[in-house]
Amino acid sequence: MTTEHTKRIWVTGASNGLGHALALHLLSLGHHVAISGRAPLEALPDKLVARCLVLEGDLAVAADAETMAQRIQQHWGALDLLIINAGSCDYLDNHSSGTEMFEALISSNASASEHCLNSALPLLLAGRKAHVVGILSSITALQQHESSQWPTAQNSLGHWFSETRSQLSPQEIDLTLIAPQTLKKPMTPSIALPQQWTADTAALAIIDRLPQRMPEMVLEALSVSSLWPLRRP
Repeated sequence: MTTEHTKRIWVTGASNGLGHALALHLLSLGHHVAISGRAPLEALPDKLVARCLVLEGDLAVAADAETMAQRIQQHWGALDLLIINAGSCDYLDNHSSGTEMFEALISSNASASEHCLNSALPLLLAGRKAHVVGILSSITALQQHESSQWPTAQNSLGHWFSETRSQLSPQEIDLTLIAPQTLKKPMTPSIALPQQWTADTAALAIIDRLPQRMPEMVLEALSVSSLWPLRRP
């Protein structure tokens, strides 16, 4: 991604891991970046703070998402790029375990993604060549409830992003989905082998490919926690 035009960007799930690395590298490229995340945000270098807008709240709560969008509206008036990092593990609690834990994690990320996009849409419509990027982990890409059912927007976050793309396209907003390969709906004909991604290497690979505005990108990580650290409050 070049800095020919400074972009106004919102990165969610930026407390740590991949989201935080994306924000750091985009700020280093000279872009204006708003960051949000449920867990305490890792510190930013002093030289980058001036271009960063820190948004507080929980995107799984619709009112919080709207408040964050209003802050962006007050500061920049528009968004050119929205990165919904929906692989976040910050939604874990101390009471869930096993299947229940994963169901809650997928559900929370799904709610946060929907609320975030709904609140950000007017900002994207006011932006320059607006682009939405959704990122899923191997956990949040799982299908909810009965796995024998065909994936729909109601039981699959990946399918929700795909349906959202068709809704955004007439409004000239592109959507890129970055996710692991799935057997039911493979992104590519060839099998992508998992790699030992770090937050930095994955962030740089994603940023390098953003100008291509591809509909889908495959991200297979050997370790979920290397990109989305497991955290409990």
